[in-house]
Amino acid sequence: MHVVETIEDLRAWRNSIAGTLGLVPTMGYLHAGHLALVRRAREGNDCVAVTIFVNPRQFGPSEDLASYPRDTARDLLLLDEAGVDLVFVPSVAEMFPPDFATTVDVGSLAERLEGASRPGHFRGVATVVARLLNLFRPTRAYFGQKDAQQVAVVCRMAADLALSVEIIAVPTVRDIDGLALSSRNVYLSAEERAAARALARGLRRALSLFEAGERDADSLRQIVRDELGVERLIRIDYVSVADGVSLDELVQVDRPATLSIAAWVGRTRLIDNVALEV
Repeated sequence: MHVVETIEDLRAWRNSIAGTLGLVPTMGYLHAGHLALVRRAREGNDCVAVTIFVNPRQFGPSEDLASYPRDTARDLLLLDEAGVDLVFVPSVAEMFPPDFATTVDVGSLAERLEGASRPGHFRGVATVVARLLNLFRPTRAYFGQKDAQQVAVVCRMAADLALSVEIIAVPTVRDIDGLALSSRNVYLSAEERAAARALARGLRRALSLFEAGERDADSLRQIVRDELGVERLIRIDYVSVADGVSLDELVQVDRPATLSIAAWVGRTRLIDNVALEV
């Protein structure tokens, strides 16, 4: 497995390989969800590359950039075992030199839900992903469905910029109790970890109601709110039932939709979602 830190070395490697390339962009501190992306990329491509970069441009001024969990040595061992061909581990200065001036703005799609709660977040995401896609020129790029809005933003950006890449969304990987795997789960105390299970419970209850024929979006939202409201450690940011592509909030679920939630569990902000397939 090659490990490179500079764009020059990355380009030299990219020019040396043939066949299809699968790219898995990450911020490191890998868990089973990341490794599921790697497996999908390994199954579908001749070569697989992974990036490890904690992108400062997608963190707000009061967010957890400084404390975001990192363990690059462990990450590299896991990726080597998974059969990855190259890992790109750039510095901030390598990715964003002092004179870097360009940003990628995906418009209203990036301004709602996570974009409303974390202003500028998706400009940072879209800018770094566009840069990585340009550098790697992958055949396919893999993202977790847990970050459903991120997937929608990246798909829109790739289409708008006519990028020659297929964006693949990989289903959310969950712990045995249903909690979606996230690098930020490490922040949770034992009591908070137990309370956080309510996110998955709320989604499951709403999904069951939907599968039984409920199509009123407010009823589905309320089921989730009721489940989360039982836990004193949880503070809801939003509960959304939105068009799966445009993310427009729905009154009736009459098209493929995403039921998504964001909530604070203690001091840790978690997100989760399920697809509502019509």
